[in-house]
Amino acid sequence: TGSDLGVFRLRHDVLKHKPDLLFVEFAVNDGGASPHRIQQAMEGIVRQTYAADAETDICFVYTLVAGWTKTLRDGKFPRAASAMEAVADHYGIPSIHMGLEAAKMEGEGKLIFTAAKPKTDLEKTAIGDKIIFSPDGVHPYTDTGHELYLQAVVRGMEAIRKAGKPRMHVPGEPLVADNWQAAKMVALDKANLSEGWQKLDASRHSLAKRFGNRMPDLYFTNQPGESITIRFKGTGLRIYDLLGPDCGQVFVKVDSKEGKIVPRFDAYCTYHRLAMLTAAENLPERVHTVKLQVHPEQPDKAKILAKRSQKIDDPKRYDDTAWYAGAILLIGEIVE
Repeated sequence: TGSDLGVFRLRHDVLKHKPDLLFVEFAVNDGGASPHRIQQAMEGIVRQTYAADAETDICFVYTLVAGWTKTLRDGKFPRAASAMEAVADHYGIPSIHMGLEAAKMEGEGKLIFTAAKPKTDLEKTAIGDKIIFSPDGVHPYTDTGHELYLQAVVRGMEAIRKAGKPRMHVPGEPLVADNWQAAKMVALDKANLSEGWQKLDASRHSLAKRFGNRMPDLYFTNQPGESITIRFKGTGLRIYDLLGPDCGQVFVKVDSKEGKIVPRFDAYCTYHRLAMLTAAENLPERVHTVKLQVHPEQPDKAKILAKRSQKIDDPKRYDDTAWYAGAILLIGEIVE
């Protein structure tokens, strides 16, 4: 998930633990987002953190994926990291790009970015005299990719300690006026839920237990027409939810506008994972009503899975119109 979910998660997952030092990394998952959206969320993270505790230090760190290494060797940052650097510069936040050494080594012929471990020696992540960085072009091997990332942070922290002194962080004017400092996570029971919803018990339901450290609660329905209705004053609203094999589609209607169908199933839905349904964004600052209903039709799951050469293994796992909702993600205030 990207910084657009991170900014809503921040208080629940991070700030309540009162960190002294916060590392922020969304460079890879923000790769497809616009620079302005990235800056809205990243600046929101910064300003929320400083508002909670002005003594908390922040460091931006950037990772990379296959295909970005040449950009780094050319002396440039990929787009997402560049957008984040503008926020870092504005607030005097240090940053560490953890992938520079890997990019350099690949250019020198010392590193293969993406390859499976040789089957002849599973303890050795190398082909000949070249080390292998990652099995999938994203997630590093522990003994090679993660080691390069670790050493980048060690070098960076040594330089950061020499460059500055502890201080209070009192932010001035924002970089982007419409930043998401006001982003928050609100319990789903603040909404009007139709009668067909059930709150899952984390002691008995596997998904509620599995995601209990992230979501305040987890609610479930699979009945078409069951709904969530929310009145709020603000500019944006999302639902923190799950995608998965049994999930269907949601019909979203904002105020009197024409509604839209939003699938809760994608090409990675061979398992359940955290997600975010964007119901409304960039709205005028006034009172709005959002209604979300379970749609009666399933998406074409076989066709969607085929995009990644996946197949439906067990039809019973996929044959449903389920929706799992955990919380309201809000830029604004609930109107009772």
